[in-house]
Amino acid sequence: MTENFDRAPGAGRNRAKPNSPGLGEQAIGRVLVPGAGGASGDAQPKQCFFQQEPLRQPRTSPPPVVENSASADDRGAAGTSPGAHQKNSSHNSNSTPRVNPKVAGALLVDSRLSATAPEFYPANYSSYTDPSFEDGSDSLYVQSEPTFSEFVQGFLSHLNDSPGAFESDIEHITAMLNGWVTTDEMLHELVELIYQKSTLVPNFSYTGARLCNYLSHHLTMSPPSGNFRKLLLQRCQTEFDKREQAVKEDEATRKRFHSFVLFLGELYLNLEIKGNGQMNRAEILLTGLRDLMNALFSNPVDGNLICAVKLLKLTGSVLEDAWKEKGRSDMDELIQRIENIVLDASCSRDVKQMLLRLVELRSSNWGRVQAAAACSEATPENDPNYFMNEPTFYTADGVPFTAADPGMFK
Repeated sequence: MTENFDRAPGAGRNRAKPNSPGLGEQAIGRVLVPGAGGASGDAQPKQCFFQQEPLRQPRTSPPPVVENSASADDRGAAGTSPGAHQKNSSHNSNSTPRVNPKVAGALLVDSRLSATAPEFYPANYSSYTDPSFEDGSDSLYVQSEPTFSEFVQGFLSHLNDSPGAFESDIEHITAMLNGWVTTDEMLHELVELIYQKSTLVPNFSYTGARLCNYLSHHLTMSPPSGNFRKLLLQRCQTEFDKREQAVKEDEATRKRFHSFVLFLGELYLNLEIKGNGQMNRAEILLTGLRDLMNALFSNPVDGNLICAVKLLKLTGSVLEDAWKEKGRSDMDELIQRIENIVLDASCSRDVKQMLLRLVELRSSNWGRVQAAAACSEATPENDPNYFMNEPTFYTADGVPFTAADPGMFK
């Protein structure tokens, strides 16, 4: 029983042991096959070689020690056991050579190293230092303070990526801008950066219009040349004056102009001006949008017509209400012009379908649902939703009926 455990960890159970009686180095690998070699059934030795892969060393054992063949043969001839061989190997592998004290003393005496030696520099070392890192810090990764342009572009990109954070971040952004914007040139730069972002990135036009409205009321810088809102409207006027030529230019120029048109529509919906104790929309933008649509319809190519459809879907209901308050029929004139384009213009079929759906949208009051009657005045005749909240009953046959089915109560 104890003989089975006199082996290296991980050794196979079917291997022949070198120290077993009757087996020597020449007999390893031979087994007795009963019934082979004669009728008497005597067991005859038969040569059988095990072609097994060498066993890997256990993870807890030290790495194997490579020794010359002569020492291994001598140790095998002396009859050393595997357990003793493993202990010797472990001892040799873990032992470290000892340094002769006399040799160590001689090295210390002859050493020319000194703690007070001057600092070592390589042969090609240069003492030049980048001025951008001369800020009194040892770190090579300290970033310099961003410029005003980088700061504005940074928070514009943040608002573009996270438009839902506008309400929570706008006060902090405005406070920082009030600390940055101290000159007329910086205010002009701020207006230009916001305008470029709002027209070059289509999805930012709405957020840009909200940002312009907030800054127009909370930005404290107001130089003699004009405040934020005045400079913004002047920048839009510069692009507005190019409308007649822009609608006839190449496709790239028209796309930039279309982005400006849609941004101006967002400005009209979001930019508020204080007057007579209440907030009003910019009257100048109402006139400007009418002139922009006339310019788009003057050259009825697909791109211009699609831009006009987008603008009317965005602002049509508000524009018509504003014109009706003034007793003007500008929306009727625009719809009549659209119908003429559908009949006469050589635009694509898809664009004509868009124009027709726009006409239908306007005929349905721009998709707005009339307010339901008050509860005290609601009757089945004047309120189509009168029976909406009534409970549902079922007949004996499982047919549902409500108060709207008077025949069921007879």
